[in-house]
Amino acid sequence: MENINFVECLGYLASVLVAISFLMKSMNKLRFMNMVGGICFVIYAVAINAIPVALINLFTVCINVYYLTKKNTSKQAE
Repeated sequence: MENINFVECLGYLASVLVAISFLMKSMNKLRFMNMVGGICFVIYAVAINAIPVALINLFTVCINVYYLTKKNTSKQAE
């Protein structure tokens, strides 16, 4: 069996994190886990020179950051 390199491991980790994120009951936990998986996917995609994959995952990371900070900001204002 061929050895799996670091970049491939990062891709598998990203896939697992995104899949696990959909099992979360809390929206904050889902967004956070999905954001971490998305960051891993961005790094993975750049490493394999798959720019469209990097861009869509960067977009989802930004959406997750936006909603996580928006929700936390509105809680602090209360």
